[in-house]
Amino acid sequence: MNSKLLITILFVSAGAAGCSENSTTLKTADDNHQDQDHTNHKKSPGVIEAPVAPSAEGEKFVLHAEPEEVKTVIAVRQSAKDEEDVTLVGKIGGSKNPWVEGRAAFTLVDESLKSCDQIPGDTCPVPWDYCCETHKLKDASALIKIVDEDGQPIKTDARDLLGVRELTHVIVKGKARRDSAGNLTVLASGVFVKK
Repeated sequence: MNSKLLITILFVSAGAAGCSENSTTLKTADDNHQDQDHTNHKKSPGVIEAPVAPSAEGEKFVLHAEPEEVKTVIAVRQSAKDEEDVTLVGKIGGSKNPWVEGRAAFTLVDESLKSCDQIPGDTCPVPWDYCCETHKLKDASALIKIVDEDGQPIKTDARDLLGVRELTHVIVKGKARRDSAGNLTVLASGVFVKK
C-alpha cells in the first residue's frame, strides 16, 4: 500500500470518529479535580440521568405550572436588556461540567443546538457537552444562577437543590444581567422542569 493511500485512510478514519473522540482526548488537572467532586453525582460516561425530586429547600424555586410567553436562549441573548424580566427555555449543558461548584448555577443551551445523543450513530461519552456544536455555543447559551428574594446566590448545588441533571429540559424565569462583553446571566427566581 502506498504512503499517500495510507495517509488518506488514516485521515478519513480520524474524521469519521467525529466529535465523540474530541470530547475525550484531553483531560486536564481541573477535570480530574472536578471528577473527585460531587461523589453523589457520579455517573458512567454517556449516561443521561432523569431529573429527580427537588430538595425541601429547592421546592420554593420550582415552578409547578409551565410558564407562558417563553423565549429561546438565542432570542433572549439577542434582545434582553440588563435588569429585564425574562423567561427562557433550554437544556442544561454546554460543557463536560455545566455546573458551578458550590452554587445553584448551570449553563443553559438553546434547544436548536443538537447534543450528541441527538445525532444518529454518535457515541460521545459526554453528550451534554455539545462537542459537535461548540462553534455555536457562545451565542446560544446563558449562565443561570438561582437566587433568593434578596438576589443572593443559593449556595447549594443545582443538582441537589432542583433535582436537575445534564440535558434536563427547563424553563427559567428571572432577571437578565448583561456584562460589558454581552454575556448573559439570568438571576433565576423559578425553574420549571419539562417532562
